[in-house]
Amino acid sequence: MSEAKRLHPVAALIHALRQLKELLIPLLLFVVFGSRGSGSLFYLAASAGTLIIVIGFGILTWYRFTYRIENRELRIEHGIFIRRKRYIPFERIQSLDISEGLLQRPLGLVKIKVETAGGAGSEDAEAVLAAVTKEDAAFIHEMLVSVKKGRLSASEEAEAEAETILYRITLRELLLLASTSGGVGVVISAVFAFVFQFEEFIPYETVFKGLEDFASLGLIIITGVIFLGFLLVWVISVLSTMLKYANFTLKKVENDFIITRGLLEKRQFTIPLNRIQAVRISENPLRQPFGLASVFLESAGGSAVNEESAKVIVLPIIKKGRVPKLLGPYLKECEFEWSLAPAPKRAFRRYLFRSSIMTLPLAVFFVIFFRPWSWIGLLLLAASFLWAWLEFRAAGWGLHGGYLALRFRTIGKNTVIMKKEKVQSISVKQSHFQRKKQLATIEVVVKSGHSGSGGKVADLECGDMERIFRWYSREQGSPANVELAGRE
Repeated sequence: MSEAKRLHPVAALIHALRQLKELLIPLLLFVVFGSRGSGSLFYLAASAGTLIIVIGFGILTWYRFTYRIENRELRIEHGIFIRRKRYIPFERIQSLDISEGLLQRPLGLVKIKVETAGGAGSEDAEAVLAAVTKEDAAFIHEMLVSVKKGRLSASEEAEAEAETILYRITLRELLLLASTSGGVGVVISAVFAFVFQFEEFIPYETVFKGLEDFASLGLIIITGVIFLGFLLVWVISVLSTMLKYANFTLKKVENDFIITRGLLEKRQFTIPLNRIQAVRISENPLRQPFGLASVFLESAGGSAVNEESAKVIVLPIIKKGRVPKLLGPYLKECEFEWSLAPAPKRAFRRYLFRSSIMTLPLAVFFVIFFRPWSWIGLLLLAASFLWAWLEFRAAGWGLHGGYLALRFRTIGKNTVIMKKEKVQSISVKQSHFQRKKQLATIEVVVKSGHSGSGGKVADLECGDMERIFRWYSREQGSPANVELAGRE
């Protein structure tokens, strides 16, 4: 592939649609405002002219974009008025993100995103081939594999030849994943965001008047309509999740994990094993009682515009006890089954205080001013107590050889396992009130994508924080052989 090649012509349409997506709201406003006055014909002509220009730029962008492989480099030349060249050595390429969108798939095409070493955090850290044939994509992948093999020893190369399917989602697991996901909130947020884009054209006064008339129908009818609305949103969430994670497969190919997923849009992620920074085991409140979890790998890849490739889900839903058997053999020395030291009992008061600082005034407000609804205030207070207890029970930490684990709760319970050599920083903070109780808050950061990742646990023993500092401060070349058991 030493001769320069163009992308498939559908890339021109993809470029045009990307520009139109950014101009969609201004164009709609332009047309709506213009259609109200006497100069409506001018506005419509200007809008049509804008569309023609955008499509023209899409065609020119496609025509001026070429790529080729030469001297073990992916060479890209692009630019309409200013010609730009980007040469990416295959030695710097960490992974290829291959996807089949709605426009590519019917034509047997794929989109390739090239993640490069040292490119995380930059908007220009990746090269994108919007529409190439599957044969060209396979050729680029094979070239990347051959370059990697050239840097392996004989034993490593023999190990790299193996291809193993570690996990393939079943229909039952897919249904369980979709029905217990948090996609309902995402759907509702998207609907509100879309509606409020047109707040100048929606007669909200008429809408609110209609809501007042609707409220007069009675509590039972209102409750039924609200239930049906949430049911519809839940169904949309389930369907979207199933389409996204259908055919989910995790394979170990050579020295990489390769994930493929999707029904309408098929995507493929590649995670080099040597780029894994941390393992995150997440248990949301609906799945935790059944011992189910999702597993993410934090990678040093990704960029400011592609954070998804830095935090990749490798096991979307699985029994927590199966994680060590599936991932343990391939994540060398990473221990999954060891006890974590919990937060001390005296820390519970601080968790309780933080949880109730907002709900307590609301509870008092309902009890004093809304006596028929006083039970809502008491319910909020009980919920805050329960949440404080769940946060306190989740808090924990542990050391095992060269690995540090932190456990904490956001909405779900998260356990993050980090290798010492991958840790970017460890910081311990202590307020005046924590100092009195001999407690402290620890935050650990590993390099992942644009902003980094890791974990933060509040109100742990000061002595335990000192042990973590001593473990981390030893020479990186000789990890400490430390194992601290959980303390009750």
